[in-house]
Amino acid sequence: MLLSRPARALAVTLFAALLATLIPASAAHAESRTVQGGRLDWGIKSSFQSYVTGPVAQGGWSLTGGAATVGGSQFRFHSARGSYDPETGAFEAAFSGGVRFTGHRKADGTNELDLTISRPRIRVQGGRGTLYADMASKAKGSGRTTVSSQVPLATLHLGGIDMRGGGSPVALAGVPATLTAQGATAFAGYYPAGTRLDPVSLSVDVRAPRPKTPTTAPTSAAPTKAPEPSKSPAPAAGSFRDAAVDWGVRRTFREYVTGSIAQGKWTLADGARDGGALFRFTAGKGTYDPAGKTLDAAFAGSVRFTGTHLDLTLGKVTVRVKDGKGTLGADVTTSGRTEKNVPLVTFAVPDLAPKNGLAAVTEAPATLTEGGAGAFGGMYRAGTAMDPVSLAVTVDEKAQLPPLPDLGSDAAAAPPAAAATTAPAKPAATAPAAAASSSGPSAGTYLAIGAGVLAVAALAALAVVRRRRADAPAP
Repeated sequence: MLLSRPARALAVTLFAALLATLIPASAAHAESRTVQGGRLDWGIKSSFQSYVTGPVAQGGWSLTGGAATVGGSQFRFHSARGSYDPETGAFEAAFSGGVRFTGHRKADGTNELDLTISRPRIRVQGGRGTLYADMASKAKGSGRTTVSSQVPLATLHLGGIDMRGGGSPVALAGVPATLTAQGATAFAGYYPAGTRLDPVSLSVDVRAPRPKTPTTAPTSAAPTKAPEPSKSPAPAAGSFRDAAVDWGVRRTFREYVTGSIAQGKWTLADGARDGGALFRFTAGKGTYDPAGKTLDAAFAGSVRFTGTHLDLTLGKVTVRVKDGKGTLGADVTTSGRTEKNVPLVTFAVPDLAPKNGLAAVTEAPATLTEGGAGAFGGMYRAGTAMDPVSLAVTVDEKAQLPPLPDLGSDAAAAPPAAAATTAPAKPAATAPAAAASSSGPSAGTYLAIGAGVLAVAALAALAVVRRRRADAPAP
């Protein structure tokens, strides 16, 4: 028997009301998740690197903002921040760090080639991907410098990659990239639009949305007073609360260790931390005089480099600052023999006065000492430029040490990406990991329940109509 119009209306209304209470909002549309932490590996264009450092341009490149190197010809950008929607596959992540290329040095000391690419950002939406970056470039011929923010530099070819349903981390490997028209202009005209660039790889951590807290007030009988936070005692005169020193030793040394010759690695211990382009030695203890601008501090942590004919450990790092000069030393162990507190590098410290409770030195150029040259077995001469030194000393309870570059939770376990080449890249084969399963019911389960509710509502409505007809007077 077909239901009358009032019965159908009643059934639909019941179904809509009950279904609305059964299906949570997340079943209708998954909430966007926060991207926090991770890295982007990209060589930009390997042949351009070779040109810059080759016999024609006779130049080089330098890293800024904590960027590092990985593999044979890739740059690693760090500290991803952005968002990801696993339902639609929409993805956006901005990274920190940059690289500056210089070459064709002129008689006046300036460079005809001067190009900086920094703060790359990846955006994927509707199956299309774009890499943006801040660009500063000097045009060929005119020498005019142009600075642009977030230029759409490269098109990412995502054929065969489904960005939906990813968990954490979200990873892409070897995604082909080509230069855009805007990118060609920002690239100072060295390459036309459509030029193949190095493939792009990334891995980022994704945080699930926090569960919503109930809006109703608690029904406790009486409010409890929250305990006041405990305050650490003020540091004694001449001491400090905490300190850390960041030093990458030397970029080319790290590349030598992990390269084809030494085929080695480094291992951190005793509290040392890896920031990609640098090592952080922590838990500084010692004395600090802000008036005299002096520091005498010892730090926890060690780094051991091993490889073919190589076994070098630097530990128990110390930093001493006096008369505007800093010296970084360490216990040096080679082949089982340890030499205590060897002065390794010196660096300038023009100002060590605290600002907002933090006395800091940021990326001070460092020079190898005689003792440092001996520690490296004569690989480098005294006076060689080493990686810069950064130092931070907290002198009050509110000050915080600067954060390390964030490479993502699995950075230590992930092998370095293969070095990119100028040969045509194969389509990316690594898609986002499948979404983690949930112990709760799925949207399909809710729809099945709703269908059952509709059937029950229809039967109830039919019973009401029949009852009304039975109660109605005979004609």
